Amino acid sequence: MKIATFNVNSIKARLPRVLEWLDDASPDVALLQELKTVDEQFPRLEIEEKGYNVEVHGQKSYNGVAILSKQPIEDVERGLSGDPSDEQARYIEGTIDGVRVASIYLPNGNPTPGEKFDYKLAWMDRLVAHVGNTLLPQEMPFVLGGDYNICPTDDDVYDPIGFADDALCRPESRARFRSLINLGLTEAWRSLHREVGAYSYWDYQAGRWQRDEGVRIDHFLLSPQAADRLNACEIDSKPRGKEKASDHTPVWCEIES
Repeated sequence: MKIATFNVNSIKARLPRVLEWLDDASPDVALLQELKTVDEQFPRLEIEEKGYNVEVHGQKSYNGVAILSKQPIEDVERGLSGDPSDEQARYIEGTIDGVRVASIYLPNGNPTPGEKFDYKLAWMDRLVAHVGNTLLPQEMPFVLGGDYNICPTDDDVYDPIGFADDALCRPESRARFRSLINLGLTEAWRSLHREVGAYSYWDYQAGRWQRDEGVRIDHFLLSPQAADRLNACEIDSKPRGKEKASDHTPVWCEIES
């Protein structure tokens, strides 16, 4: 099963690129983030024509996540548990061929300190609780993919000193990411790669893409049962170089069926 994650930075603005990518990469499952549209305006028909089932958790102008799958998506849950008042569309979860998958758009958290950073940390605490109290006890393979807005270490950011106070790299953010790992999850890409300077996001400003000044913030976290079946995990940088591209590029992993 090939599972890909892609922050598309507006599905409407990026639809030609997304459809092109689905044709070229042909993932079995695609986890999308930052749709910036409500469910009713998601381009469901165009994507279904590519052979995908679609489940969406959208929001006007901001956020929004989706799961696309060539196989049926069952037992779909929208929203991250733990805060009924949270209306931001950042989490969707479903089961595909016996594997539980989630598309995650974790809060950015900037500026720090401030309310947005506090929300990020509280959201991560809820994610840790959901994994520890709900997902892991089920003892089924699960894959949590998406834009985590976290650089796990200084190896994952082109300018560690310049980003030291950024919410992507703050010690509090990284500590919560490690809390997920310490529950027994595996960060798929880093488990298979040791290189420094591999990125999944490059800002549109200041020629960051052209100078390869990026950050690695799009990740897969795998349960022990899924990690045992992990064959590969790679960053597909080709879409980022295309015209009218998202500022993120897809990351994919492959687990044995």
